[in-house]
Amino acid sequence: MSLRDTMNHLNHLLAAVTRDLAKVGSGNKAAAQRVRTGTVKLEKISKLFRKESVAAEKSGHLKRKKPSKKAGKKSRKKR
Repeated sequence: MSLRDTMNHLNHLLAAVTRDLAKVGSGNKAAAQRVRTGTVKLEKISKLFRKESVAAEKSGHLKRKKPSKKAGKKSRKKR
């Protein structure tokens, strides 16, 4: 899987677990089971995301944004 596919899968899975979690509050037992299985899937996909993102960063596919000079000046306190 590519990093973008993994991110999309992670996002959809998280949304599904969030929807089911809202149903659990009203006593839906089937939703509680879906949340439990969803968290196991989330764990697996999260580990895959971490592995792919580290590999992408090392290979240069992900670039870190450097803070602008203006941002540094704003954070300084005037005396």
